Amino acid sequence: MSVGNPKAATGKNSTGRRTQHAAQLPSRVPVAKTPKVYVGGEFIRSESGRTYPINTDDGTFFANIPQCTRKDLRNAVEAAAKAGSSWARRTPYNRAQIVYRLAEMLESRSDEMARAIAKPGASSLNDARNEVAAAVDRLIYYAGWADKFEQVLGNTNPVSGPFFNFTVVEPVGIVGVIVDDSSPLLALISQVAPVIVSGNAVVVLASETHPYPAIVLGEMLATSDLPGGVVNIITGQRKELVPTFATHTHIRGLDAVVVAAEKKELALGAADSVKRLRARSSEKEIDWFAESAQSVYEIRNFIEFKTTWHPIGA
Repeated sequence: MSVGNPKAATGKNSTGRRTQHAAQLPSRVPVAKTPKVYVGGEFIRSESGRTYPINTDDGTFFANIPQCTRKDLRNAVEAAAKAGSSWARRTPYNRAQIVYRLAEMLESRSDEMARAIAKPGASSLNDARNEVAAAVDRLIYYAGWADKFEQVLGNTNPVSGPFFNFTVVEPVGIVGVIVDDSSPLLALISQVAPVIVSGNAVVVLASETHPYPAIVLGEMLATSDLPGGVVNIITGQRKELVPTFATHTHIRGLDAVVVAAEKKELALGAADSVKRLRARSSEKEIDWFAESAQSVYEIRNFIEFKTTWHPIGA
């Protein structure tokens, strides 16, 4: 009687040669993902090397999220400054194409993004799918406005003289966005999309409690047509980063959903550094799915109006 190898079986193939069938592999330990923030078109860890854990609803560890520092924020502002001028010079039609393409990418990876929202416990999977669908629609909405808002918000002004008087719009520059913790993807898209379609660059502080969808969105941005540095996403604790958002002089505008104490701190810092501020209370729940959450006037919040005179006949 022949003695067989307990880890392999032998046989003959069609050429008559003996073959050896591989033994069944043991079950593998899953490879945990290492989330990184997206700054300047690159994926980086926090400058400090610190992280903070997020768990699933049942308390199971899910991932370690980079805990960014003030230096990370300053680095993100530098990246936005480098990308902002060329982004502002692009034609509105080109910016519309790029934002629309991002919507296509998000829709094609909607299942992945829905799991990124649901698995760490931000919402149920069904609600997460609805949130992704609404985020896609919101991107398309603002892509449609990219080459039209200037005609609506600008103006030709009547004057008593042989002159044309035009009001034209320009981006303010770098805008800081502090994302609402509710609807962590839809809020992020709703706050960022109207800012970038007008030619601004953005530094985003993702939801502190539900940061993972922003991490996955950064991975999509990296493979989209959006130039690196136009949207920079960092994660971390608001108590450490809000003061720098408020006082950084190169940040020319802020759109933040914060608690009352943070709102006051942002207002004082914005007044001192002379920047636009739109601060909404996170203590009053915002319905990001509502029709009122999107408007051409969301674009108006972070553009400058410039009046130009031109003689008639010149």
